[in-house]
Amino acid sequence: MDMNVIYLDTASSTPVAQEVIDVMLGYLGAGSCYYNPSSAGHILGQQAADSVLEAKSVIANLLGCHSDEVIFTSGATEANNLALRGIAYAHAATGRHLVTSLIEHKSVLETCHALEHKGFVVTYLKPNSHGRIDPETVQKALRPDTLMVSLQYINNETGVIQPIHEIAALLEDAGVLFHVDAAQAVGKFAIDLEKTPIDLLSLSAHKFYGPKGIGCLIIRNRRYLKLEPMLTGGGQEFGLRSGTLPTHQIHGLKAALALACNCQTKNYTHVCDLKRQFIEGLQQSLSIKIHGDVAHSSPYIVNFSVKGISTEALINQLSAAVALSSGSACSSGTIDPSYVLRAMGIEGEDLYGAVRASFSQYHQYSEISAAVRHIISAVQRMQELE
Repeated sequence: MDMNVIYLDTASSTPVAQEVIDVMLGYLGAGSCYYNPSSAGHILGQQAADSVLEAKSVIANLLGCHSDEVIFTSGATEANNLALRGIAYAHAATGRHLVTSLIEHKSVLETCHALEHKGFVVTYLKPNSHGRIDPETVQKALRPDTLMVSLQYINNETGVIQPIHEIAALLEDAGVLFHVDAAQAVGKFAIDLEKTPIDLLSLSAHKFYGPKGIGCLIIRNRRYLKLEPMLTGGGQEFGLRSGTLPTHQIHGLKAALALACNCQTKNYTHVCDLKRQFIEGLQQSLSIKIHGDVAHSSPYIVNFSVKGISTEALINQLSAAVALSSGSACSSGTIDPSYVLRAMGIEGEDLYGAVRASFSQYHQYSEISAAVRHIISAVQRMQELE
C-alpha cells in the first residue's frame, strides 16, 4: 500500500476509526464475547444476545427510533433491497406502484428494474438541472396505488442534499410509505426519526468510519408494517433477515455511529473548510465547473470537471498521487459517463470530464493543498501534451 497517495474517495469508503477497532476486538478473540447470540440456551450465548440488544438501543437512541425497529444487514445495498422488495412483495395486493428517481444508487435502481419484471410499475423522477428532486414532482407522481417512494438523502456522486423533510411531510399526509437511502448522511448530518416521518431508512457503517459488511434498515412501526424477508433460515431479526449476527461488526457500527454523532458539528465545520480550500485552490489555476446544487450540498463531496480534460485521463494521471473517483461504475477498464449527471442534463465535456473528490474528518489542510498541487500539475502536463 502506497501511503503517499492522498485518498479523496471517502464517499466510497472511510477508514475504520481506532476507537471502533478497539471496541470490535472485544467481540472477536478467545476470552472475548465472540459467542453466537442465537445460542441463547446457555449463559454465554445470552451474553452475546444481550450485547446485540444493547447495541440496538444505542443506535436507536442516536437516530430517534425504537430498538426493535433496527434490523441489521450487510450494508445499505442489502437494506435498500429489503426495503423495496420487502414492501413490494408484502403489499402487492394493495398496490403495485413505486416512485424513485433517475439519480438513485444502483442498489435502488437495479432493484426497481427487477420489480418491474415482476409486474410492478415504477415511476422514475427526473431531477432539476441542479440535481434536486422537487417535492412538487413527487406529489404529482403519486397514484392511488402508490405503495412507496424511495429517495436518497444525499446523492453519492454529486453530494446534493434532497429536500427529505418536505417530501416526508407530504408523503405522511398522502399516506404513502417513504424509504430513504441515508448511506451518505448518517453520522454526518443530524437525523431524528421522531421528528421526520421516514418509514424505512438504510445505512452502512463503512461510510462513517465503521467496518465494511454491516449496516441496517430502520423500519418504523415494525410491529405493524409487514415486509417480506429476502433471507430465510434461523429467523433472526424478527424473521426479516436470517443469519448469524456478527457481534463484532454490530458493535463496530454502534461505536462508529456514537463517535460520529458526538463529533458531528466539529467534523462538519472541519470538512466545510477542507472543501472550500480544495475548490478555491483549483479555481486559482484551472477552469473548473462544479456539478450539483452548491447551496444544497454535502461538504463531504464535490463533483467537478476541468475544461478540456477527460475523467479517465485525469484519474489515470493522478493514480500514484491522488485517489479520485469517477463517481460511476468502472467496467472493462473504461469509465462510463455518469448516469446521475446525464439525468441532470449534463452532456459534452462536462459529462465526460466529471470526477468526484470526497473528504473525511481525518484529512488535514496540508493534504488538501498537496492534492490541489498534484491536480493542477497533472492538468498542466496534459495541456502541454495536447
